[in-house]
Amino acid sequence: MVATDRFVNSGRHRIPVRNIWLLLLYASDLFRQLDRSQRSGVEENPDDIPDLIAEILTRAVERRLARNLSLGWRTRREDLNRVRGRVDLLRTESRWLLERGKVACRLDELTIDTPRNRLVRAALARLATIGGRRTLVSRCRSLAARLERLGVGIEKPPRTEVSVDTFGRLDVNDRLMVATARLAFDLALPNEEQGAIDFNVPDREIVWLRNLFERAVAGFYDVVLSPEGWRVDHGKRLDWPQSDATKGIEAILPSMKTDIVLEHSSLGRRLVIDTKFNSILTPGQFGKDSLRSGYMYQIYAYLRTQVHEDDPLSGRAAGLLLHPSVGRKVDEAVKIQGHAIRFATVNLAATAGEIRRQLLAMVAPHPEYA
Repeated sequence: MVATDRFVNSGRHRIPVRNIWLLLLYASDLFRQLDRSQRSGVEENPDDIPDLIAEILTRAVERRLARNLSLGWRTRREDLNRVRGRVDLLRTESRWLLERGKVACRLDELTIDTPRNRLVRAALARLATIGGRRTLVSRCRSLAARLERLGVGIEKPPRTEVSVDTFGRLDVNDRLMVATARLAFDLALPNEEQGAIDFNVPDREIVWLRNLFERAVAGFYDVVLSPEGWRVDHGKRLDWPQSDATKGIEAILPSMKTDIVLEHSSLGRRLVIDTKFNSILTPGQFGKDSLRSGYMYQIYAYLRTQVHEDDPLSGRAAGLLLHPSVGRKVDEAVKIQGHAIRFATVNLAATAGEIRRQLLAMVAPHPEYA
């Protein structure tokens, strides 16, 4: 499947769709469950991501079917001649059911038609329309039909309904299956029709792309750096070093929440990362480009407010403001009160391998500090 001539345009950013797929994969739960060879394969060729998703999902569904799909509880309401389950007194009285020898009941029953299983069936049906490898398309259609025969509905559940779905000890094996099904709908997957490829690109709003960029960077570092002894925190809240606070200040004091914090105790490293999705430079006075002062104040506050005597890493923690590049590469750094603060860009129009190398290079100190 080739997607080299498809781009997502947002503001001044022009990103190949294949790299949007890569960012979505980095941001997903599925990326955390791929083995090293699978991760390496899709990073070398992001065009294979849709086929990889179809392969993983069909395997996961086949394994679950061999052991029986997970069931869930569903509440059914019915007017019966005898009491079963719980009595709905309001409905019974308001509809005069007792006069007809009936009672309104609410019954909790086990069902295979759960939001989780409906999501999986809908994802299989979606993947079957992509036009990838014929064997995968056939497997997706066959499994979707099999789920239908078992009683799983075709309607895709709302994202909110699936997001609150939790995994217990007995259904933990569903985690991979559900993560893959979710990603199938998150991706800008193509539909092939008469040889033409029509891309249904996700929401191109800058907010969506900014959040995706942040989650992708966090997911990438979590998977790649955690095995190397790094701790990766995403969305960590920081406390202000307060004193003499007035009674109403808590209600109006803005909170501080970092995008990503990387820490390696043995190496004595802590890196606070703030991701942005706009140009790293802005026109300043006299027509000269300059860094955005508001972002500098923000990363400075993240670093300096957390300095404590009982936290050895806090006094030398480093900061990184990371932007996508907009026609110009930037990688500069400065030390302010002992904190190395780096201002850098990553080229999202580059190859997947180059994006990976750029992200890994940001973790090391700036080359001029080495």
